[in-house]
Amino acid sequence: MANSALILGGGGVTGVAWELGLLTGLAEAGVDLATADLVVGTSAGAAVAAQITSGTPLATLYAAQLAPRDTEITARIGLAVMATFGLAMLRTRDPQRYRAHIGAKALAARTVPEAERRTVISSRLPSHTWPDRRLLITAVDAASGEFVVFDRDGGAGLVDAVGASCAVPMVWPPVTIAGRRYIDGGIRSATNADLAAGYERVVVIAPIPGGTGPMASVATQVAALRQAGAQVLVIAPDKAARHAIGRNVLDPARRAPSARAGRAQAVAVAASAAAIWSP
Repeated sequence: MANSALILGGGGVTGVAWELGLLTGLAEAGVDLATADLVVGTSAGAAVAAQITSGTPLATLYAAQLAPRDTEITARIGLAVMATFGLAMLRTRDPQRYRAHIGAKALAARTVPEAERRTVISSRLPSHTWPDRRLLITAVDAASGEFVVFDRDGGAGLVDAVGASCAVPMVWPPVTIAGRRYIDGGIRSATNADLAAGYERVVVIAPIPGGTGPMASVATQVAALRQAGAQVLVIAPDKAARHAIGRNVLDPARRAPSARAGRAQAVAVAASAAAIWSP
């Protein structure tokens, strides 16, 4: 078995902030999860994964979450989008067909231009080059519904891979990579924790820990990892963090409160994280 894996899940712009706050607080408590042998990023977690593997200190990344950022775009996952997800789940239980249906809706939706959204993603990343460390970024092919995992050897640039993973269907535009269009990796699973198969020690940071219908749940994937012999810790937002995040995970105004809540929560989970992370 390989050694350690850090799984960073989806959760919008507030998820990015909460995860970075949590990672910073844990590092301050002596548990530096950013040292993982494998880092897997999905949606918001993809942005965090690219940041923490860039060589930039966690304290610097955390401070950036507290500062105003003019490049962010306020958005909301509205009732119509939620209804589309619900109807797609009623139409099929097949995960790939479900993802293809959502992909078709994403391709047809009116959103901001792809280049405008790419500017936002680019501004979030301190480095636009894939790290030497093992970093996996998840996405979904919008046309076929196929689950895709990008890495440094796959031909996709880091900014585009992260952008694809963060492309919330019907909210943000699908991302074009080598002639294909890609959407949010969270459409397959909020964390895609099963990519840590074969690793001994796994920490899953999940702003959204659930799973619905054809979307694989975090609990199911974690159970499989544990059955294979891995030690796994799942960290989700506590009550104070959920209050700080609020109801709209895409609201940039909630970034700073979410980051502070993540850092504060680290105190309560540091011992559990240390028990998993220490050899």
